[in-house]
Amino acid sequence: MATRLTPLVPMGEEAGDAALRHTPWRKRASLSSVGDQIEAFLEQAGFDRGPWLAVAMAGGIGAWFVLDTPVKWLIAIVLGLMLALGAVAAWRGRDDRNRIMAAAVSLGLVFSFGAGLIWARSELVGQPALERPLSAEFEGRVLERIEQPAQERTRLVLATRNRETGDAIKVRVNVPLEVDDPAFAEGSVVRLLARLMPPAPPMLPGGYNFARTAWFEGLVATGTVQGQPELVEAAQSQPLLARVQRSLSDHVRSQLGGASGTIAAAFASGDRGAIGEADEDAMRDAGLTHLLSISGLHVSAVIAGAYFLAIKLLALWPWLTLRVRLPVLAAAIAALAGIGYTLLTGAQVPTVRSCVAAMLVLGALAMGREALSLRMVAVAAVFVLLLWPESLVGPSFQMSFSAVIAIVALHGSAPVREFLKPREEGWFRHVGRRTLMLLVTGLVIEIALMPIVLFHFHRAGVYGALANVIAIPLVTFVSMPLIALALVLDLVGLGAPVWWLVGQSLDLMLAIAHFTAAQPGAVKLMPQMGGWTFALFLAGGMWLALWKGRARLLGLVPAAIATVMLLLTPVPDLLVSGDGRHVGITDDEHGLLVLRPSRSDYTRENLMELAGVEAEPVVLADWDGADCSADFCVVSLARGGRDWHVLMSRSDELVTERALAAACERADIVISDRWLPHSCEPRWLKLDRRSLEESGGLAITLGGDWLDSGPEVLSVAQMQGEHGWWRGRRRD
Repeated sequence: MATRLTPLVPMGEEAGDAALRHTPWRKRASLSSVGDQIEAFLEQAGFDRGPWLAVAMAGGIGAWFVLDTPVKWLIAIVLGLMLALGAVAAWRGRDDRNRIMAAAVSLGLVFSFGAGLIWARSELVGQPALERPLSAEFEGRVLERIEQPAQERTRLVLATRNRETGDAIKVRVNVPLEVDDPAFAEGSVVRLLARLMPPAPPMLPGGYNFARTAWFEGLVATGTVQGQPELVEAAQSQPLLARVQRSLSDHVRSQLGGASGTIAAAFASGDRGAIGEADEDAMRDAGLTHLLSISGLHVSAVIAGAYFLAIKLLALWPWLTLRVRLPVLAAAIAALAGIGYTLLTGAQVPTVRSCVAAMLVLGALAMGREALSLRMVAVAAVFVLLLWPESLVGPSFQMSFSAVIAIVALHGSAPVREFLKPREEGWFRHVGRRTLMLLVTGLVIEIALMPIVLFHFHRAGVYGALANVIAIPLVTFVSMPLIALALVLDLVGLGAPVWWLVGQSLDLMLAIAHFTAAQPGAVKLMPQMGGWTFALFLAGGMWLALWKGRARLLGLVPAAIATVMLLLTPVPDLLVSGDGRHVGITDDEHGLLVLRPSRSDYTRENLMELAGVEAEPVVLADWDGADCSADFCVVSLARGGRDWHVLMSRSDELVTERALAAACERADIVISDRWLPHSCEPRWLKLDRRSLEESGGLAITLGGDWLDSGPEVLSVAQMQGEHGWWRGRRRD
């Protein structure tokens, strides 16, 4: 019997082709090709691992906030670790892929570290809120005293004990000015009667989440003092910084009265409690609010001023000049001035970020290296996130770092470097070039901050770039130096003339703010910005900032998509508060219709902002389109090609179950702040106290979303998941 032999593949080129046709080798060849393409892209786009590590850390922290269950948090951490291990396995032994492997490994590990960091931080500092409101008398030691004369109150943060469990807790109470006493200072013990409430979750989807803020501050309740507090034990000694800050603020306001004095006190000590509401609103709508928060502008002015004075004064000492490098010594003096100013003004996130960044700039100057870079910003961001990872989701962190990233990326681009490079030109052209660059920088900052401002505050100043062109140089080069000079001259009693100049400069800044805010179209309102829309804006902005060359232009794609999504996002038709007492209905003719009038500015402003209206709301009982009795209001809304009949309760009076059931049967939606019986069955949606305790506030779009997918209901609970500040509110 003949034997059939399989022909051997010849060695050489054909052998290599046959080997590559074998599946594992074909995959390795494909991987090599992809790796080459990635390597070429990274080289062309100027990949710098440092800033991207900060982005990865922020991504891990953000993923923990976005994901809703511990299982998903754990999966996110594991996925980051798998990315690192997968990169090692894919490119092990391949020296030509070390850059890609190192990037993938480091990014994956840092992402997992960020998610684990915020999870650990939440478990360590978070405290469950009080289960229910209570009014009780208790004693507590004052941990912090926050004076807010503009709101006619003082806030005290107290360490006390839960009357039911005996556990140590931290609460915050508002003390009206008429019963306040300066002796209620840090370290004292007070006895008071107060009504305490659990920290409030967002009233509506997209609203301010005070419950989350209180969780990371360790607060279990907030409230208001009733009656006269009693001092049980005077403070043995007050913290030095708090005492200096308070004394400095009082001194500045005693030297300079009016609105300008309150702002000067904020610049000098970080105390914003005396700034009037009208001035705060004008500064916000003019895009100048950042000037009131001690941040990069103020810290940079203090450090730059200290550096300039130090190096000029030290240069007058020949012996020292011959033996010490003056830039290094001046940088050390400026660093101490910056650290002192940061501590004095409260060490808030923007101030700490600015101080860290300034320290890096001083170090770079002392070593003769480039002062401003994205790596510097990344180091500052990582430093802040290591200390306060929860600050990532706050507007302060996002706005401060976005502004700095925009400035560094803009001035690091080739066209701007070419535009600003030294050249032979007259004084007028030189100043004009710098002024134009200042305007462009302000415009870029406004564009960078607009999505963040709209997402958190639902309104933004449109003319902020123009106002900042005057206000920023005014504050940096006039107001801040004059305040410092006035404080120095006050030591010998000669500061009065300089304080007058300070008042004139700050009055001019306020005039600019009020004029800008009063212009038609000065404020852009945006009731809702979805999470995906916001994420696309952030992704596009980071891509534009962190890449170089033409590759960065790809960041315009997600930004353009997000802009279209934002413009097509509908205004909710119904807004329902978490307790069911407050209902807002958007109407093209009247703007906002409300079920009940409210004396609470917080409630009214939430409804107006999330409805996208500026006009005062109209009460339903005064609207011709509503049929209201003492107990109920019935409204018919034409939305999405049909009529929606909405039944809303107005009182707590007893209604017969049969009559209520009949009314519910005729309605599509029933909303009530009471418990409704099971016999109340509307055609589509029933919202009573029981269901609202589980869902929180609601935003209902009856006409469908921008994809026209029908009615849409968005709840506060959907955005909270099983995080600690919401977990205790869930009802099983």
